Amino acid sequence: MNKLAVAFIFFSILATMCMAIPNPLHASCKLDWNVGLDCTNAADKLIKQIDAWKGDDCGTSEKCLYTFESFDGKTLLAKHTTPKNHYVDDLKMVFTPSGNDCAIHGESTSELWYAVLDYGTNYCNLHNLITGSGLNKTKDFSEKTNDLKCTQYSSANCDKY
Repeated sequence: MNKLAVAFIFFSILATMCMAIPNPLHASCKLDWNVGLDCTNAADKLIKQIDAWKGDDCGTSEKCLYTFESFDGKTLLAKHTTPKNHYVDDLKMVFTPSGNDCAIHGESTSELWYAVLDYGTNYCNLHNLITGSGLNKTKDFSEKTNDLKCTQYSSANCDKY
């Protein structure tokens, strides 16, 4: 068998395996929230929560070691470092007014290029902020994501991560 045929078979098998994986190919999460507040107040609550969890007193969870990076009035950038192994995840939230509410597109991505599975950590990075800030209790709150957009979303344990 020539090298071209072997390469074709290898990449065909690899592509088939990738399509069968019910998670993103890199440890990450993308989700959409709708909150019953205007975007200015929603962003303010999230920034305050990030600041409240900037220290390293984590208790039994990972609700700590958040770092605020920037907010330009539309896009909030932050980082989260896991307390045990000190892995760093990049957080991005984009705020779009929607009537009296705010639509927020959130993303969390591992900085480790080889990270594939994360026990739902990237989902929990975002989930913990939305619940810690209380935005999940606003009128008309909704969250949309799934395992194809969020690594291990359906098995995430945000009490731990």
